[in-house]
Amino acid sequence: MTDHLRTFRKLAQANRLANARLHRALAQLPTEELVSPRPSFFGSIQATLNHILLVDRFYLNALQGHRLNRTALDQARACPDLSTLTRWQEAEDMALLAHVQGLTPDRLVEIVDVDRGDKTQHDRRDDLLSHLFQHQTHHRGQIHGMLSATPVKPPQLDEFIPGDDFAARADDMAALGWTEADLMR
Repeated sequence: MTDHLRTFRKLAQANRLANARLHRALAQLPTEELVSPRPSFFGSIQATLNHILLVDRFYLNALQGHRLNRTALDQARACPDLSTLTRWQEAEDMALLAHVQGLTPDRLVEIVDVDRGDKTQHDRRDDLLSHLFQHQTHHRGQIHGMLSATPVKPPQLDEFIPGDDFAARADDMAALGWTEADLMR
């Protein structure tokens, strides 16, 4: 039998690990490289990072049962620097992980009201989580591509879920205070 809660928990952990790894690599770039115009949906590495944070805030807010928080979204959209963004992203990542860890099978299939301002969308929680993780992976991939056009080597972003990837994630896990038992339970 598939344990969907375990799957979503591991996806939330992988999301946190990938963001931490990506932000560490990006911290090596000068600000002008982060904001330099680049071919992408949002035009720069910084703007794409801001979008990732904005979407995390948008969906986590809905998943927690709250109405649209335009102030938090505007703040994410306009985040001016990487150090602030990194702190804010870490907080969202940990809040998302806590949300997922607190779910039960019944809560996973609940209908969530997503306030979009002009309308309310109604979707299952598991579908929203699947969408969120796919969306964030997609945009981290865009940043990975943009980073490859800078002097900083893009980090590996997909070594987090299979047990065989232990050695590749060991330093990241240690930096976050996580153990393999936390990830593999």
